[in-house]
Amino acid sequence: MTEPDPQFEALLRHLKDARGFDFTGYKRTSLVRRVQRRMQTVSMTSYEDYRDFLEVHPEEFTALFNTILINVTSFFRDSEAWAHLEQELLPELLARRPDGPLRVWSAGCASGEEAYSLAIVLAEALGPEEFRRRVKIYATDVDEEALGQARQALYEPGQLRGVSAERLAAWFEPVGPRYGFHKELRRSVIFGRNDLVQDAPISHIDLLVCRNALMYFNAETQSRILQRLHFALRPAGVLFLGKAEMLLSHDDLFTPVDLKRRFFGKVALEGFREPVAPTAEFLGGTPAGADRPGRADGRLRDEAFAAGAGAQVVVNQDGRLSMSNARADALFGLTARDRGRPFQDLELSYRPVELRSAMDRSLVERRPQWIREARSTRGDRPQWFDIQVVPLFERDGRPLGVSVLFTDVTRHRQLQTELEHANRQIEAAYEELQSTNEELETTNEELQSTVEELETTNEELQSTNEELETMNEELQSMNDELQSSNEDLRERTAQVDQLNRFMEAVFTGLRAGVTVIDRNLRVQVWNSRAEDLWGVRRDEAVGEHLLNLDIGLPVDRLKPGVRRLLSGGSPDHDQLVLDAINRRGRPVRVHVTATPLSDGEDGAAGVIILMDELAPDGQDGAGRTDRSDRGRALPDGVAALPDGVAALPDGVAALPDTSSTS
Repeated sequence: MTEPDPQFEALLRHLKDARGFDFTGYKRTSLVRRVQRRMQTVSMTSYEDYRDFLEVHPEEFTALFNTILINVTSFFRDSEAWAHLEQELLPELLARRPDGPLRVWSAGCASGEEAYSLAIVLAEALGPEEFRRRVKIYATDVDEEALGQARQALYEPGQLRGVSAERLAAWFEPVGPRYGFHKELRRSVIFGRNDLVQDAPISHIDLLVCRNALMYFNAETQSRILQRLHFALRPAGVLFLGKAEMLLSHDDLFTPVDLKRRFFGKVALEGFREPVAPTAEFLGGTPAGADRPGRADGRLRDEAFAAGAGAQVVVNQDGRLSMSNARADALFGLTARDRGRPFQDLELSYRPVELRSAMDRSLVERRPQWIREARSTRGDRPQWFDIQVVPLFERDGRPLGVSVLFTDVTRHRQLQTELEHANRQIEAAYEELQSTNEELETTNEELQSTVEELETTNEELQSTNEELETMNEELQSMNDELQSSNEDLRERTAQVDQLNRFMEAVFTGLRAGVTVIDRNLRVQVWNSRAEDLWGVRRDEAVGEHLLNLDIGLPVDRLKPGVRRLLSGGSPDHDQLVLDAINRRGRPVRVHVTATPLSDGEDGAAGVIILMDELAPDGQDGAGRTDRSDRGRALPDGVAALPDGVAALPDGVAALPDTSSTS
């Protein structure tokens, strides 16, 4: 037997502590297989990692329990056994209880097929009215999800394969694509959660059905469950088990009614009676007052006593050894000198067992006393004796003494030990056979569950395949639309590229520093002339707040005009002349023109700011003083937009300047 995996046992304890499910009594082979199957689903390799996964994902408990608790059941499973119940056992059970209530327990009912099968059989035997009046069916399981399905009593056509056409028409009614169990009979079936390992059993049960549930538990847990089932049954009740469960090693609780079909009756547990020994007035002598025999008869009597097969001693009323035969002398080392000595001084009085209390009790109670299988260690091998202490009385009832007879039961004890050893071996073989049979049945149910899952998966895959074909057609249609959109996008991209080149030429041709800011006063455009004027590179300026720029221009004086332009106030532009410090540290005067950048809606999307250094005479570098059209006219040499470009595309407010420093 392999040693249990400590990590796996820790996982089982975690399941018990976290959710109250005690799986420690389940057979490890099947349990490990089911847990590992779930671990593979969630890509876990060790039990410790899976335990951590359970703590982080509590919803995984439900999936794990559904994997461990194999809910394989059907209506009238093993039809031969159900036919025997219906035709042979049920009439006898009803005859024993002609008018009283009938209590039925379906333990481990899963999704309810077995409980409703019982309802059908009993309703057909009693009639619907009598059934509703007398019968209560208690259906229990540990799986709450399965119990929820059972309470609905709705089944697919494939789940009703074991139901004949007559019963289907009589006890089921169509509910959409499924069938619902008879509403009136359903009221007599009570579903509830009950853990066979931990919870108290339901009592006073006439028929207990627990099929293919015991085979998942180890021998110790099976024994505890069977004791609970024994308690649940009435004395004349019937236990109906699965075909893999034979109870070969539990004949003290249940006796087979029909072993082939797995029906068992309850064995009554009664107290054991103490063995009663035969009584005698005198052993090894004649009673007082009888005719004294002749000398020859006395000699014959003495020789017969001495030659007795069993060791025997007689102690008189004064507590002295009166007689002992040859067998007693040889066994306990007695001699002629010991006769007449106080019995308490002899080793025999306390070895192999203390005899004086038994002798006193026999005289007081005036009946023989037995001491079973007293062990003696004299000689090379131990011996066992059954000791009978018989009180001896006169005819008038006065005590004469006590006779002690030692019967050698060593051989009997050896045979009994050998028999017990053989019985243990047979019981172990039976348990191994039972365990193997249960393991095979468990594997069969797992395979059946897997087949059902594969059938469901196959249907899902077929449905998914149909969906994929539909999606493929939709994708093909979308692909055609995307190709058309791609052609449009190529045309738009070509226009944008042409426009970018044009705007780059515009910003390069401008002799003034240009910056464009958005509504949050963050710089979007910073041309090369602005870099040359203030010594701030484009990558340093773009994205920064205008008022945070460290340049020689007092930008805080631009804020009121910029705010006014962004809010849509008049005039439509703002001009001012500011004293500044250029990048070379020289004082200059700068003519600043701010023009709103319209986005077609209320307000402005941003502001275009032109910064032109004035000559000392107040003119700009080109000799012009009129700045009214600054920021709106095209640069010198640019007459109009390129052919095919009517205006900027929607959403393009301005493009960054990629020109080099003028």
